[in-house]
Amino acid sequence: MEVHTLTLRSRSPFHSRKFISRFTLPPRLPISIIFPTPAFQLQTTHRRLTVAAAAPKKKIHGVSDELNLIASQTIDYAAARRRVRSAFIQVQQQLDHYLFKMAPAGVRTEEWIERNSKGLEIFFRSWMPEPGVKIKGAVCFCHGYGDTCTFFFEGIARFIAASGYGVYAIDHPGFGLSEGLHGYIYSFDELADNVIEQYAKIKERPEVKGLPCFILGQSMGGAVTLKVHLKDPQGWDGLVLVAPMCKIADDMTPPEPLVKVLTFLSNVMPTAKLVPQKDLAELAFRDPKKKEMAEYNVICYSDPVRLRTAVQLLKATKEIEMQVEKVSSPLLILHGAADKVTDPLVSRFLYENASSKDKTLKLYEEGYHCILEGEPDDRIFTVLNDIIEWLDARC
Repeated sequence: MEVHTLTLRSRSPFHSRKFISRFTLPPRLPISIIFPTPAFQLQTTHRRLTVAAAAPKKKIHGVSDELNLIASQTIDYAAARRRVRSAFIQVQQQLDHYLFKMAPAGVRTEEWIERNSKGLEIFFRSWMPEPGVKIKGAVCFCHGYGDTCTFFFEGIARFIAASGYGVYAIDHPGFGLSEGLHGYIYSFDELADNVIEQYAKIKERPEVKGLPCFILGQSMGGAVTLKVHLKDPQGWDGLVLVAPMCKIADDMTPPEPLVKVLTFLSNVMPTAKLVPQKDLAELAFRDPKKKEMAEYNVICYSDPVRLRTAVQLLKATKEIEMQVEKVSSPLLILHGAADKVTDPLVSRFLYENASSKDKTLKLYEEGYHCILEGEPDDRIFTVLNDIIEWLDARC
């Protein structure tokens, strides 16, 4: 791995003017950062920050050299992500995963792209019950960090749609097939505002207009869902939160001195990437075979988190944690009891402190973070049924 040195007393590639920092790092505070410009250098007064060039992508097992070559390309921007996704659609649908092999037939799907008020192309996908089935309501999805609505959620959506719901999903700006620098969140509030804007249009679609509308958020999407609700308390007939990122688990959260350093650096080099300290896939998937299938999610953002993105995620969780008593919508919270990515105890805190009169918490014994994708088949079936039964009782 190539190592570079960087100097704060220099011209930043993200700013045209010079700046001189009086900021110093506390001793023995390890920080590693990956920069998009490998030659850029930074050095502090007392110690040196280590940076490294990004490692090449791992080879995907069981696919041709041609597909591996396609998957290995840089997908910082939407056009490349869309090409890669098109090349892998058939491979993904043939995976030996419960969500794909047991997905109900007859579900009607559609996908399209619209520009949002910021001028970005936003990718939409919908799943509708087969013709003749009465639609009970709409379920709108917010995906998690790094993810897309076009991989594992494809199977989840089919199960919910087959039960009589119109299911709608978007890729957040900077993720999946929507425009924006891959993995980059400039503002978490803008992420929530985009969800409100896009799903306001969905609610007016003739097939679901006037029907109950629910929003389903997973992981970071749970935090987005809560922000959406806090901005628009009357906008939804219920919230479904799956392993919500109300607060990042203590052993995943940087210490406060490091948070201050990250905040400072995020204003200087916002798109730079932090070197990850933990294997999130190992923490997220309990079933080893399903963990292996995650590598086929070829347009997910699996690189180290970008500096500004990290700061925005930390800021959002703190804001949500301080406002949980304002959560008033009917609420279903689902969480793996052994989740090491987002803290199930915080889901309990949310359940106990939310002002909702209609609220349910389900903790799944031994469950990891991805309780809808990475658990044994019977657990995935149970969680899906719990969601559908909760929705049915409120339609």
